[in-house]
Amino acid sequence: MSEVDKRKRSIDTEKNLTTMVYDFVLWSLSITITLFFREIKSRGAFRIPKSGPVIFVAAPHANQFVDGVVLMNQIFQHSGRRLSYLVAEASMRRKFVGFMCRCIMSIGVDRAQDSLKPQTGRIYIGDKNRPDVIKGQGTKFVTEIVPGGLISIGSKLGSAEVAQVVSDDELVLKSAFANQRGIDALIKDRLEFKFAAKVDQAHVYRSVYERLHSGGCIGIFPEGGSHDRPGLLPLKAGVAVMALGTLDRDINCDLQIVPCGMNYFHPNKFRSRAVVEFGSPFTVPAELVELYRTGSTGKREATQQLLELITNSLQTVTVTSEDYDTLMVIQAARRLYNPPSQKRMPLSLVVELNRRLIAGYTQYKDDRRIIHLREAVTSYNKQLQDLGLLDHQVEYASLSFPVIVSKLVYRSAKLVVLAAGALPGTILFAPVFITTKKISQRKAAVALKASAVKIKARDVVATWKILVALGFAPALYWFYALLATWCANRYDLLPAVRPLWLITVFWLIVLPMITYAALRIGEVGMDIFKSLKPLLIMCLVSQDVIAKLKQTRHDLAVEVTNLINTLGPEVFPDFERHQQQLFANIDVEADDSSESEFDY
Repeated sequence: MSEVDKRKRSIDTEKNLTTMVYDFVLWSLSITITLFFREIKSRGAFRIPKSGPVIFVAAPHANQFVDGVVLMNQIFQHSGRRLSYLVAEASMRRKFVGFMCRCIMSIGVDRAQDSLKPQTGRIYIGDKNRPDVIKGQGTKFVTEIVPGGLISIGSKLGSAEVAQVVSDDELVLKSAFANQRGIDALIKDRLEFKFAAKVDQAHVYRSVYERLHSGGCIGIFPEGGSHDRPGLLPLKAGVAVMALGTLDRDINCDLQIVPCGMNYFHPNKFRSRAVVEFGSPFTVPAELVELYRTGSTGKREATQQLLELITNSLQTVTVTSEDYDTLMVIQAARRLYNPPSQKRMPLSLVVELNRRLIAGYTQYKDDRRIIHLREAVTSYNKQLQDLGLLDHQVEYASLSFPVIVSKLVYRSAKLVVLAAGALPGTILFAPVFITTKKISQRKAAVALKASAVKIKARDVVATWKILVALGFAPALYWFYALLATWCANRYDLLPAVRPLWLITVFWLIVLPMITYAALRIGEVGMDIFKSLKPLLIMCLVSQDVIAKLKQTRHDLAVEVTNLINTLGPEVFPDFERHQQQLFANIDVEADDSSESEFDY
């Protein structure tokens, strides 16, 4: 065998081994994700290219660790393709996370913010009309600051890129701090600051180009970090540079970009639901590649235009709004809307309808009809909240008092039986539940303190629940199994079973089964438990109050339906055809309300 053949065989062996490790790790992580989520749906998975280089851009980045695993799982499940992620080098340096990232062929990315160091003196803005000009007090800009680097006044106040160092006490930013709070603080006071030199990402781009030119897939969350906001954060330029750089080297490589919408219902909660929506793949216009090749100004312009294309494509597969209150109004309006079918919508159609409602609301939000409807829906939501009811429960709130009492008694008895069945697994697994909750809350508090974009750091909670459970649950099972083995040996409980390691193996198999059984039983029990409160309220609240609430809902449903059917064709030319397609194949599936047979 020649040296060339040996080298080729060695490369093939290494590639096969890498693929095997990737598949095993993905399989392991997918089991965990399947346990965490009650339901994961894909929409538009047929659009995933079966071959050729692809960049999957995903948003919003609502869960640090979970997003990546969910997306990998759905892409592999529907197309058999394996993607490599771009991961912060700081994460790659963590023992467990870094090991897992390397197993799935991730590419480490150095970030300037991870290398920030305190500098001499303090900085301020001397002229509020020139927020891009930074003054220094006791500073040494000439020796400590380099153009192109990142200057920061804290995660809460923001950072900015340095364009020019004028003197030891003056420098000019490429653009003013994006965070207005940071600008106001610098105008008001002199602040300590940190600086990090510009990071050379040449090796990262080389790795990306090699992966794409070999027909591979790259996954990236272009917002640059996870968050729990209702809208998208501004996209980082890196994804556009990677796409344009790949085509600059080979414009005929047929690179495609696929937008992926990560849509969650209560993303931080155990046994919640998710929908991954794949948009239509698109190629980078040839004129942008030519503009990129002109260098300097052309590169920036091409990058900006491609970022706009990517942002627009992501908006077609995500549900985003200007604020949380608006999102709640949209969700309520979607429930009030009466579609042609009386069946409940599957998750994928819930996401689609929410997105269309937000698009219509955005266009007509200053219309007096929309303003009035928003106020009415907000008032209706407040009434539901005060009574402790959910919207879908109002529809069936006309049951007679004897029926309500009988349902309350029956379900309470059923809950007791289910609780007894779930008790052994619940007790055994309780240390994991308690530990994951406490650690995830602590990590969320730390992340919230260090971030300028997070609201309640819910994006961190699910990640740490899963990571802690991944490490603690197996250790706990081993402890129980070894404890059972020790007890059997110490008290001669099972003299016929030898060798003793068979007892350990038996419990290592049985304990996860007990836990899973408790999980499934508990899931049904929780649905029943949630239905008890509305039934109890129905026993205590006057029927007149419920009747008025039901009438309010009916009137709102009529108003919402008429307004959507009136304005819909103005927003979407294909409104009628799309509505027919949207509801043509609706099956009886639960949506984000956690509705079940126990609604009423």
